[in-house]
Amino acid sequence: MSNAIRPSACPGLLRIVQALDGGICRIKLDGGSITADQADAVANAAGRFAGGVIEATNRGNLQIRGIGDQSASLIDNLLAAGLGPRTTAGDDVRNLMLSPAAGIDRQMRFDTRPLAGQILETLQSHPRFHELSAKFAVQLDGGEALVMLEHHHDLWLSAFKSGENTLLAFGLAGSPTDRPLAAVALADGHALVVAVLELFLELARPEQTRMRHLLDECPVPVFLEKLGQRISLQSVGEWQRESAPEGLQLGVHPQQWIGQVYIGAAPVLGRLDPAMLRGAAQLARTFGDGSLRFTPWQSLLLPNVREADAAQVLDALSKLNLLTQIDDPLSHLIACTGSNGCGKGLADTKHDARLLATLLPHAVDVHLSGCPRSCAAAHRAAVTLLAVAPGHYDLYFRDAATPGFGALHAHNLTIEAAATLLAARSRSPLDA
Repeated sequence: MSNAIRPSACPGLLRIVQALDGGICRIKLDGGSITADQADAVANAAGRFAGGVIEATNRGNLQIRGIGDQSASLIDNLLAAGLGPRTTAGDDVRNLMLSPAAGIDRQMRFDTRPLAGQILETLQSHPRFHELSAKFAVQLDGGEALVMLEHHHDLWLSAFKSGENTLLAFGLAGSPTDRPLAAVALADGHALVVAVLELFLELARPEQTRMRHLLDECPVPVFLEKLGQRISLQSVGEWQRESAPEGLQLGVHPQQWIGQVYIGAAPVLGRLDPAMLRGAAQLARTFGDGSLRFTPWQSLLLPNVREADAAQVLDALSKLNLLTQIDDPLSHLIACTGSNGCGKGLADTKHDARLLATLLPHAVDVHLSGCPRSCAAAHRAAVTLLAVAPGHYDLYFRDAATPGFGALHAHNLTIEAAATLLAARSRSPLDA
């Protein structure tokens, strides 16, 4: 591979970043998709060359934790499985998020995968784009029902119908539920991405690594005017992306073609072991199309399963200790690595999240963060517990008018006290 690995705090396939529990390797998956054979390769590498901990990330990727002195062997095995970038420097910039149901979702306006392939090829093959931050991210939304709309991206594109045509609305430094800035023809989607990224790199100073940093200095109308000199922009009219239905990432859901379903399951708090990943891969071979798709909800999908086989597959996933029911309290909790594996973590968030799940009377969306960096959640959760000491947390409720985690509601709570407060709040008529 050409080009050197640049310094960054973000792990990649080729850049192992050290944590309290060993090295972390992040495997970026094209559109979240991985073949069953590749999933086996990840499971084998985690078991042979690391501590056997595999994480599903909040951008549809995988991480291996606990890597020791065999990092070179781990990387070689993953590269041999085809899980690496086309160029060394291209690994950092493969940050393109799709719907996990791209190409199979009943509600989609178009199949985003061919366009995504074009964009990923360009990001990896053009050295100019290797200057982008490892956190710079793009979202391509084809209008699917199963889509994460809460994560902020530097550039987002969202398909919509305008008369007989499908157009791509887009926005900057936000998410598809924002008011779009303009639209382009579907055929110009790739050109739009190239134009936006080139313009960003021309205008941004080195310290302005994200689109929001540039827009603080270069107002959106100015950026849009310059963009319009490079590509034909169209008015969006009154269209705005509707919020996506909830709960479609777990359980059985119909696909575009009658008789076929996808089945979603989640490892508890995003953590898999090699046996779980191998088991899911074997189910994909036996009942699906030999592939798995990882989601921004830290879950996985088996696509293209016959509806007649759904109950058997669902049962088999449950036996792998994967969550398949959206009303399971654990399926609504997010927790970072915590003090057990991260030197910055002030509490054992994984342990505390499991305890919280046993204390809540019903499912509540809660994010437990061991420090203010919020590594586990790429969006602002409805409820955040921010660790202040082992077993103690500050409680925040999401508030559109308050930045960060939201409005501070209570300080220095035990998990038991937090559960009591959340249970009482959920019974209040004010929150019904």
